[in-house]
This record gives sequence, structure tokens and C-alpha cells, in this order.
Amino acid sequence: MFDLDHTLIPVDSDHQWGVFTTSLGWNDAADFARQNDAYYQQYKAGTLDIHDYMRFATRAIRQQGAAKSEAAHADFMRSVVQNAIHPHAKKLVQDHQAAGDEVIIVTATNEFVTRPIAAAFGVPELIAIRLARDPASGWFTGEIDGTPSFREGKVVRVQEWLARRQLGWDDVESTFYSDSINDLPLLERVTHPVATNPDDRLRAIALDRGWRILELFP
Repeated sequence: MFDLDHTLIPVDSDHQWGVFTTSLGWNDAADFARQNDAYYQQYKAGTLDIHDYMRFATRAIRQQGAAKSEAAHADFMRSVVQNAIHPHAKKLVQDHQAAGDEVIIVTATNEFVTRPIAAAFGVPELIAIRLARDPASGWFTGEIDGTPSFREGKVVRVQEWLARRQLGWDDVESTFYSDSINDLPLLERVTHPVATNPDDRLRAIALDRGWRILELFP
């Protein structure tokens, strides 16, 4: 299992998507930048209200609608994300796949932003924040569907993924790569935790517990 932002790619995809949509004129630049940066600092500090943030993060695509949002995301993939996918990160994923491992990206970023990124890594299995849809329009409401894959919610969502395959934690040998202290619950649950480009707090824990530390990016 891989976290995505600052683990497989050296940027925060949700934050960058906000910057990108602002460049399209979909947000008030000064106000959005202030709020976006504040939420990002809360995420790094482990204090983020994920439901509040998701309403903020999806506001632009809810206003613009499906067709414009999907076209913009395709441009975002070409101009931003592809440049952030490093060959050695992609090779790490491919090496696990070649070894016969089931590879899953488990991220606290929403499915709209991340599904095309997972596809670019050749990973069909994605656990991301599911976005609730309006029954009438079929488009996103700004609310979260089910348990958000954030902090302890990542453990819950992986357990759900295993249960659908009639498996439990004791039936699998699991590895999780992550950079963030927010992912400590899942790192503590797996067989092999790998602190990957870790933030300062996660690095300290990894060193104390003898966890593997991987510096995937310069």
C-alpha cells in the first residue's frame, strides 16, 4: 500500500489542483490561497477537519459541473501531475507488481483528483475519499460518502477492502509506505511500515521504533 502525496509524488495533488483551478479563474485567488494554505498546514499538523476541508476542496468543481471539471483535470494531469511522477517512484510500484504483490494507493485526497493519478501509476486499486453524489444531477455534493480514508479512517477502509475479499489482517503480509504523521494508525497496523520521505514527527517515530526509512525523492 502506498500513500500518494509526498510519498509517491513529491507534491500534494489536492493542493496543486486548487492552485490549478485558481489559475483558470474558478476561485478568488487571494481568498482561496489563504484558505488552501491554512488547510494544508492543518493537515500537516494533524488537526484537519476533513469534512469541512472536502466542502472547500470540491467547491470549484461543484460550481463548474462535470464536463468542464473533467476536461480541466485532463489538462492538470498533462501540465502538473505527469511532471511530478518520477521514474524511480513508478519503478518501486512496478517492482511490487512484478513480485506478485497486490498494490493499492490509499490516500486522503478525494477520488476525483486521484483516480487518474493512480491510473498513471498503473494501479487500478484506489482507496480514496469517496464523494457523495446528488441523485438528481449525479454530480458531487461536497459531502463524503462513507468513512473518509484519513487518519484512522485509512485502517477502516483497508479493512473493508480486505473483507470484500474475505480476508483479514492476519491473512495477509502488508506493507505501507507513507510520509505523514497522519498515517500513523495504518503504519502501526501493517506488517511492514515504511516511513517514506517522512515528516519530522514520523521520522522521529520511525527512528525510535526501528522502522525502515525510504528517501524516495532528493
